[in-house]
Amino acid sequence: MEMNCSRCHQAVPAESCFCAACGLPQLVYSSEDPGGPVQLERGMATVRDANTVEWRAALRAALLLAVPAGLLSFGFAPVGLFWTAAAAAWAVSLYVRRQPSSWITTGAGARIGLVTGLISGWMAFGATAVAFFCTRFWLHQGGAFDQMWQSIVNQSIQQQMQVLSADLQALNAIRSLMLSPEGRAGFMLAIIVALEITLLGFAAAGGALGARLVGRSRNPEA
Repeated sequence: MEMNCSRCHQAVPAESCFCAACGLPQLVYSSEDPGGPVQLERGMATVRDANTVEWRAALRAALLLAVPAGLLSFGFAPVGLFWTAAAAAWAVSLYVRRQPSSWITTGAGARIGLVTGLISGWMAFGATAVAFFCTRFWLHQGGAFDQMWQSIVNQSIQQQMQVLSADLQALNAIRSLMLSPEGRAGFMLAIIVALEITLLGFAAAGGALGARLVGRSRNPEA
């Protein structure tokens, strides 16, 4: 016998403790004596809100997949965004398999995805920073980085002059700022922040998608 979810009003099988659509725990009350107190038929000890996250288990699943995803994203490669999204979806699936409940909501999946994205981003940027440090100071290839950066700045300034016809003095001031250590550090920091925000967006989307796919695969009516 099926019943309807009290939140989204979707059909829920009688043997299920959760709504497959929204994850709300389903409680069925019965009373053998119409005049007596109502008794709980399904034990709350085994029922958890599918929107909550057991973070100890979630962190274990996130670490297991975020570390290799971060290493595969080494060097700010754009493909790292998709590696992180896939790792977030997989982490959600692994987390759900280890929990008593058979699915979680997309919101909970997105939160696990965000944590996976944070760990993956730290690994990617940390590994890239270590590689740049070793290349500059241990392998003494700092001159090649400086020449590459100067070439990028000069090319950008020339394009601005051709397209915008901007003031030459102002462009030279911008060029001097970008070639200074402070300007280069600020520019790299802005790139890192932008990449991290984008990466978190992909990770949250991957976690939400993972939760959706897990819930659909375990819902017999999906």
